[in-house]
Amino acid sequence: MIEKQYSIISSTGFARPASMLVSIAHKYLSKLVVEYEGKSVELNSSPDSIMDIMSLGIRPGAQFILRVEGIDEHQALQSIEDHFSKMKLIN
Repeated sequence: MIEKQYSIISSTGFARPASMLVSIAHKYLSKLVVEYEGKSVELNSSPDSIMDIMSLGIRPGAQFILRVEGIDEHQALQSIEDHFSKMKLIN
């Protein structure tokens, strides 16, 4: 299992990163979980994942935890970090 903490640096909030996270999560076998203020959402468990993530209320500047666990966890995390870094959405 890999666990990393990120900060939202996009002033537009978490909608775009949430959509991207769910899209990437569905490409991998590993379980991906976003945790914020004691609440968590599994990204690849439901088609409603985007709405579930948005219900966490993650704001610009807030920190959240991403946990990845499974056979391709390193590849999944690298893909997420690559996409977010390229778009300057997280830190």
